[in-house]
Formats: sequence, C-alpha cells, structure tokens
Amino acid sequence: MNVKIDPSWHTQLEKEFEKQYFKDLTDFVRKEYQTKRIYPPGSLIFNAFNVCPFSNVKVVLLGQDPYHGPNQAHGLCFSVNDKIPLPPSLQNIYKEIESDLNIKTYTTGNLERWAKQGVFLLNATLTVQSGMAGSHQGKGWETFTDAVIKILSQEKEHLVFLLWGSYAQQKASLIDEHKHLVLKAVHPSPLSAYRGFFGCKHFSKTNEYLRLNGLSEIDWR
Repeated sequence: MNVKIDPSWHTQLEKEFEKQYFKDLTDFVRKEYQTKRIYPPGSLIFNAFNVCPFSNVKVVLLGQDPYHGPNQAHGLCFSVNDKIPLPPSLQNIYKEIESDLNIKTYTTGNLERWAKQGVFLLNATLTVQSGMAGSHQGKGWETFTDAVIKILSQEKEHLVFLLWGSYAQQKASLIDEHKHLVLKAVHPSPLSAYRGFFGCKHFSKTNEYLRLNGLSEIDWR
C-alpha cells in the first residue's frame, strides 16, 4: 500500500500515527488491499490532505464513506473522477450552488478545483470494499478523522464546517463554534435534499463568512 501524505499534515498528525489504534488500522487496511478490491487506490487514500495542505484549509466538508463503485472514489468526499457520471448527491449539491449563487457549475464531478482553493473534502472513513458501503467503518478511521477535526478546530481560526446529514452533524461536538462557523443541513441525497438542503444557501453563507474575516472566497463552479 503506497500511502503519501502532505508534510504539513504529517507534522500535525504525527502523534496519531504513533498510536496503537492507527498501527492496527494500517495493518487491517494493508491486508484488505492485498486480498480484496478496495477503493480508492492506495496512493489516493490521503488525497484530501495532499490536494489541500493544512495551511490552506478554509472550509471543511464532511462525508461518510468513499464511493464503492469502479473508478469513482479518488480520496475526496462527494467527488468522483473525471468522465464519471455525477452521483445523485453531487447533482443536488450542484443544483443548490446554481440556485444559491446564480452561476452554472462545471459538468465534471471532480472537485479538486475546490480542494485547491482550501475546501478540505474529508470522509470519516477513508477506505471501502468494492460494492460494500460502510465495510471499513469501525476499524479505526473514525478515531483518526475525529482527531483531524479536533486539530483543525484547535489550531486554526475562522474555518467553515459544512455538516450535511445526521452523521456529519454528530461531529459538531468536536468543533469550537466560538472560533468557527458551523453550517448544518440535511444530507443532499435524493432521499432528504427536499427537506432542507435545497435553499440552505450554505455556499453564499460560506463566502460571506470568509469575506468578513479577510479570506478569499471559494469559486464554487
């Protein structure tokens, strides 16, 4: 398993990497890649960290699991590789962006363009077995990503945390809301988007908060 992580993140997370749970997690994940079809490719497990270094983070968007279909997952939550059809939740995200900001989004579902502007696209679980949603939950990834959220909250100021759905909203307890803006809505899934995701205006609210704190806005196209 070829894992690479940006040096700025390695500095922040060095103590986590030394803990026993992370060593056990590494052993589990390595064996899974050796014996099963696991997504994303091993070199992209920490893609969210590599495309968006610690110093660049302005917005944190939390997902749950990587996509478990062929060629979809590439280490960024809600994002898919170029030329892959848009998943339903991402279609709804684009609809809200277009309604909220009165702009036209790009046709690709690859969200690296957001990550490079400072949107940290973090899944709570960073790996998954092909065709088996949630198959790597409870193995240690959540402990690791909870630590990531805590470190971001403690070490940075004026971040925007986008918590969509009940699972992501459980992470609010890890965030200092006196230092950061926490925006909550239902999940953009077709099962729930019409119950409050559409019309939440999180994208304009994010940019307004960044602007008020002297930070450059995100181009959400």
